[in-house]
Amino acid sequence: MMNPVSNPVPSHTALEPQLRDDERQPCEVWTRVMGYHRPVSSFNIGKQGEHHERRFFAEQRCALGA
Repeated sequence: MMNPVSNPVPSHTALEPQLRDDERQPCEVWTRVMGYHRPVSSFNIGKQGEHHERRFFAEQRCALGA
C-alpha cells in the first residue's frame, strides 16, 4: 500500500505545456490608490515594499436577525 502523503505523479504532466522564460509575458499589477488606479511598477521602492507586505482577507457575512 502506498503512503498517502507521497505523490508519485509530478505536479505538472506532459499534457500541460511548459513555457520557457523567454516565452513568458510580464504581468502588470495595478492597485487602487487614493481613488484611482495605478500600476505598482510606477511606485517608489518604499511603496512597492508596502504593497508586497499587504495581507488579503475575506470578510464573513453578517448574521442578521440572530
